[in-house]
Amino acid sequence: MGLTIKDIAQMTGVSQATVSKVINNYKGISEETKNKVMAVINEMGYAPNFSARSLATKKSNLIGLIYAGKINVDMTHPYFNEVISTFKKNIGLLGYDILMFSNEHFLQDEGSYLARCKHFNVDGCLVIAGEEVEDATFELAESGFPCIGIDIQLKGPRASYVMTDNVNLSRKVVEYFYLSSLRKIGYIGGMRDSVISNFRLKGFKDAMSQFDLDIRDEWIQYGDYQEESGYISMKRMLELKDYPEAVFAASDLMALGALRAIKEAGLHVPTDIRVVGCDDIAACRYSNPKLTTVKQDKEKIGKLSAYMLNDLIEGKSKLKPVFTDSELVVRESCGTNKTFW
Repeated sequence: MGLTIKDIAQMTGVSQATVSKVINNYKGISEETKNKVMAVINEMGYAPNFSARSLATKKSNLIGLIYAGKINVDMTHPYFNEVISTFKKNIGLLGYDILMFSNEHFLQDEGSYLARCKHFNVDGCLVIAGEEVEDATFELAESGFPCIGIDIQLKGPRASYVMTDNVNLSRKVVEYFYLSSLRKIGYIGGMRDSVISNFRLKGFKDAMSQFDLDIRDEWIQYGDYQEESGYISMKRMLELKDYPEAVFAASDLMALGALRAIKEAGLHVPTDIRVVGCDDIAACRYSNPKLTTVKQDKEKIGKLSAYMLNDLIEGKSKLKPVFTDSELVVRESCGTNKTFW
């Protein structure tokens, strides 16, 4: 049978309550007592029981990870995989473990994320945006439960979010095309009701208007961020007698699909059409031609999410949303290999 708090108390000549306070780092214990108790703990290899520690501290040191939406992303998504990896590393350094929530059956019974958080006694939640997000996600944030969203606008007394400045992201692409003497520009966005896609569409249209460039409805197509939808969207544009000389796709996967459609049409990138994607996934560096893209600061987004969530758990409130910057990385699909603003 393993060593207990009672055993440690008997070995050190202090009360069980004092041992518990030392283990849970309570204030008001003398250095001499702390050192005596810790010496026994280290020598005997004692590890505190998780449930008992949770009851003592009122914290589980567990973070709920929610992939929100009826159409959601998962760990295989290149962009979110890198963000979550950074979040996992930093939240771990802050002393937390992660519990992933499944929403497959949950969607069928119209359950409550808040009820599940209470059931599993998690200290806070990281919410990853999908499409057609459940009302339960916003109810969780509005309840006052500590939440940080990535690419989803969470509002509540102890909720906030982190996302790339997607409006400015698109402006950078249009400005680059403009400075490259390209005037006929198309756009392939995500779903029409996608918050992120609409931010990028707004930035695209704002910049096009600023430079007095034609915004042609037939050159604006919508996909679902996946490669096949980019392929289909590009084929639609190429069916027109007058197709654009440059295309910005709201995801790298859709941009890779657009490259495939252009090749099938017997055209060449970048001589006939230039293509820019978004996210800077690893495949960009290995496509033919190598894909120009807008790089989001995935490491910064993951790290900010971890520290902001910890602050909310520790009692801070009304943290303002953070919008991170992006970087245009120009590769062969635009005729060169450089990093721009």
